[in-house]
Amino acid sequence: MRVWFDLTNSPHVLVLRPLIEALRTDGHHVSVTARDFAQTVALAERYGLQATVIGRHRGAKRFDKAVGLVSRSRAMIGFGRANGPFDVAIGHGSNDLSVTARALRIPCTTMFDYEWATVQHNVNCRLAQTVVVPDVIPPERLYRYGARGKIAGYAGLKEEYYLSDLVPDREVLATLGLNTREPIAVVRTPPSVSLYHRFENDLFGDALRVLREQAQTVVLPRVDAQRAELIQAGGFIVPEQAIDAPSLIAFADIVVSAGGTMNREAVALGTPVLTTFEGKLGAVDEDLIATGRMGQLRDPKTQLQVERRPRDASGGSADRIRRDPRELLALALRSLESTGTP
Repeated sequence: MRVWFDLTNSPHVLVLRPLIEALRTDGHHVSVTARDFAQTVALAERYGLQATVIGRHRGAKRFDKAVGLVSRSRAMIGFGRANGPFDVAIGHGSNDLSVTARALRIPCTTMFDYEWATVQHNVNCRLAQTVVVPDVIPPERLYRYGARGKIAGYAGLKEEYYLSDLVPDREVLATLGLNTREPIAVVRTPPSVSLYHRFENDLFGDALRVLREQAQTVVLPRVDAQRAELIQAGGFIVPEQAIDAPSLIAFADIVVSAGGTMNREAVALGTPVLTTFEGKLGAVDEDLIATGRMGQLRDPKTQLQVERRPRDASGGSADRIRRDPRELLALALRSLESTGTP
């Protein structure tokens, strides 16, 4: 069997890695492409995924996204013709792969766990044959995207699958100069480019100040401008390059994040986590908050009381939930049952 995976953002490397490795272990031919965006290429290299780099991120505006979709899809079609034929294509929210697969008549699977990315899902769900999502998402929320009859739901969080084999590596602590006897906080910044106003008067700025006083605070910025502002503010540990974030989260005593993936990684690894997400909550986060597995940050002074927490023999949490990635792979391969792209 010949399978094509496409990686368009750094979290997708972690999500799809165990599926890629499982197929290669079983003797199947797997091709991987990656978009030059964030740390996607570096992470793919780190995990030995042998990815071919095609295209780059063109910008956040809708017009820029459209230009990027067209240009990268053209290049992807060329790759597919040169390296195919493929039996199935699998991506985690990759519009480029869905468009390419339709053009080349390859059965396609798309995966995601946040249902309110309207533009993205209107492309992927309509073009793909299978839509793999957490079963906590009400199916009717996806019907307007053209997903009716295509949905394959899985239990739990995707992070519980791809982190199932993680053994936390203490090397990340040494790399960052962290003292294991002192509390460790990990923070992921919000999407907005500038943090300057946040240090002055908002919830996220308050959280940074409180954590700086209580713990060794590692802040993972999204862009270089944020990194510069954090360094200027002082008192934070700001990595200069890609790090082993899952291991860091496993060793942390608290995670505060404005992003979805890091929040759910903390939940999967048993690390206390508070979200500062400012958008519309998806069903996954709604469920985590309702069941008490994740909190919403509302008052940093009362909620951020950081103390060292109990560890298991590996240094992580004994409360982890581990799931078999091959269950996700089986759902992703349902597109093979398609008789052809209409």
